[in-house]
Amino acid sequence: MMEFIWLVLTLVAVIWAVDFFYLRGESLARFDLPKPAPKFAPTASDEHNAVVASLGGITDLLKGVPRSEHIPLLRKHMDTMFASDDNSAQITPVSAGGVPAEWVLAPGVDPQRRFLYIHGGAFTMGSPVSHRRLTTKLSELANAAVLAIDYRLMPEHPRMAGIEDCRSAYRWMLDNGPSGPLQNSPASAVFVAGDSAGGNLTLSLIAWVRDQGLRAPNAAVALSPATDSSFGSPSLKDNLDTDPMLGPLFKFLTKIPKSILLWFGWFQNRMRPSDPVISPVFGNLAGLPPVLVHASDAEMLRDDSVRYVNRAITHGSPVQLQTWSHMVHVWHIYHPQLAEGREALAEIGKFLRANS
Repeated sequence: MMEFIWLVLTLVAVIWAVDFFYLRGESLARFDLPKPAPKFAPTASDEHNAVVASLGGITDLLKGVPRSEHIPLLRKHMDTMFASDDNSAQITPVSAGGVPAEWVLAPGVDPQRRFLYIHGGAFTMGSPVSHRRLTTKLSELANAAVLAIDYRLMPEHPRMAGIEDCRSAYRWMLDNGPSGPLQNSPASAVFVAGDSAGGNLTLSLIAWVRDQGLRAPNAAVALSPATDSSFGSPSLKDNLDTDPMLGPLFKFLTKIPKSILLWFGWFQNRMRPSDPVISPVFGNLAGLPPVLVHASDAEMLRDDSVRYVNRAITHGSPVQLQTWSHMVHVWHIYHPQLAEGREALAEIGKFLRANS
């Protein structure tokens, strides 16, 4: 009996040690400050209140639906929820180094300027179609051809598959434009951006680009990015009740012990959750291009942004954070109806022009 007890205690100790010293990575609590006061939207607009009210439709959509059917249903919903109001852009399907994608060109933009956009959707949903409202506007703001990629999603594919697709598409974009290979005429400017999960992939990508010695983007933009797959950010719980989009969708995760989430993440991704490839906040953040990060002070992923930016600054990289009060996760996509979305996109336009 004593041997069995010692065996159990030893097993528990090993599991705890692997969890604490390997899966979750170093504590990043020292990067929780400074936490800048929101510069924008001190009070929520009526337009934003209408957006929040509309989010109840997602919860209603999933009522009574088995969890196994949530992802297909949400994928379909997401592709129609943010339908573009602007049909003036030229949309051209393309294979970007084997990755399905589309070129998005607003009227009159310079096709020699390239802009890779990586959509969000919790790594399980989203597409170039779901984010065409954003990519059309970004093409206009950057005066560039936007390459919106349809990277491989989970759970049909491993997490690393989507990461590899981003890398392949970026390499391809350096040598190809809407009219084909550049043929001794390199892009005059290169940008990368993404939202939420796409923000994670964006920040992972720019570190990889640096390490590979490839041409760095002139600038990168991350909208409400997920930077820490080890679930370390305090706002994941602190902002659970103030995030009207992610709160209802992911509240069930907060009831699961963190150790179980970490072990599940390791088995699912075959990488420790704190690996910089999937958690860019833990990586080498020196030598990055100019990066603009947007986050809402009310969203669950706020501290993912705060920690990433504070740590990047200590590494000497030109990374800046702009925060808004009250806003829903990736509120930019609700433009042009949402005043705060228009305001945030205007700030992105200033940043891109300053780094062209």
